[in-house]
Amino acid sequence: MATMTRRSILRGMAAAAAAGTLQRPCIANAVTTTAEVWWVQGFAPEEDVSFKKIVADYEKGSGNTIDYSIVPYAPMRQKIVSAVTSGVVPDLFQNTPAEIIALYAWQDKLVDVSDIVETQREEYTETALLTVHCYNNVEKKRSYYGVPYTVGASMNHIWRPLVEKAGYLMEDMPKTWDAYYDFFKDVQKILRAQGMRNVYAIGFQLNTTGNDSNARFNDFIIAYGGQDIVTPDGKLHLNEPKVREAALKALIYPTTAYKEGFVPPGAINWNDADDNNAFHAKQIVMDIERSLSTEVAIIKNQQDYNDIVTMRLPVSNDGAPVPVEQGSLCGLIPKGAKNVEVAKDFLRYLIQPKVLNEYLKTGLGRNLPAMAAIVKDDSWWFADPHRAAYTRQGLLGPTVPTFWTSNPAYAQVQNEHVWQTAWADIIQGGSAPQAAEKAFKRVEEIFSKYPIAQD
Repeated sequence: MATMTRRSILRGMAAAAAAGTLQRPCIANAVTTTAEVWWVQGFAPEEDVSFKKIVADYEKGSGNTIDYSIVPYAPMRQKIVSAVTSGVVPDLFQNTPAEIIALYAWQDKLVDVSDIVETQREEYTETALLTVHCYNNVEKKRSYYGVPYTVGASMNHIWRPLVEKAGYLMEDMPKTWDAYYDFFKDVQKILRAQGMRNVYAIGFQLNTTGNDSNARFNDFIIAYGGQDIVTPDGKLHLNEPKVREAALKALIYPTTAYKEGFVPPGAINWNDADDNNAFHAKQIVMDIERSLSTEVAIIKNQQDYNDIVTMRLPVSNDGAPVPVEQGSLCGLIPKGAKNVEVAKDFLRYLIQPKVLNEYLKTGLGRNLPAMAAIVKDDSWWFADPHRAAYTRQGLLGPTVPTFWTSNPAYAQVQNEHVWQTAWADIIQGGSAPQAAEKAFKRVEEIFSKYPIAQD
């Protein structure tokens, strides 16, 4: 059987187009029932340990059984799409890849879980709720098709000793967007002059296949003022001059840094882990990631762990705070599931604030809870400088939901890597305005296939 890539998976789907006290599970006295749950393997072993503990605690309190499979990310996404395509589905899986919540909701392939979300509605952040409020093209309306429990947002990860070796202090970094990233270009120049010939300034992901390159483009278009490219009503605003200008700038800055030699040559072919590897090898001075995976991976090496500085994104070139795109990891129940009520009950248990907090803490805090009150009531989230910076920006700072939640057309845009293809054209010597116009046309074509009825 041929291996299914993320791109082929999403193309196929698009084509088919009371927190303080723990509650006992709601069906504890019902006939014992087994739910089949598929869960993505954690980045760190502690995350899998934490999930198994949650399952054991739930089973003890409910009398139900969770028949779970823990599978690495890439095989899991193949497993999910195969199951949904065939109709032989488990009772619960995560949005892996993240965009499937929007695509499957559009296709009426997910169970409405508004009743579960409602149990903690007052606890959720507004953005977390928006990330799962998707449009169903069969019912012609939006509803909650996922139960969010974690959120993530981009952060800067910097080797402080390399900055200091270049003669700078962390406090010397500019605050505005372009000047901030330009700073690392100067660091590279000085380190190269000192004999570090293989060090690069920035770890921009510029490939046309992965998740991280999509996230990078979104980070830049938002920073340049284009956060309304897709609004929560699902409308595309690429015809607005401000958005078009932001998109053009988001195509130009990363490619210019690459062509000028400030990004490793291999970045155009990196997979999503390669920037982490380059950072850990100190090949790059700084990187951008949407979790604390960079830090968690080396947490046992306290020297390196303490030498990394986790920083929020800089402000815009105009000095305004930049809202970060906040995605959520959530539980999905596919239509055709045999034990919907047990799956719902497990999710209802998982998102109780105390349960969720312990689950994420045992997993080393690589991701943030989808509920701000959790971190406000627990100093653990601020006791470590990496977690503190991540929490303040990714959860407590200004955020916007993922674009594809508002309209699954943007999931196809990301699947086709429309923006990254424009990057490639520019890197290969093409005109940036021409590459941009080609990308704009393709994005508009895709959105024309996903009309969303307005209330």
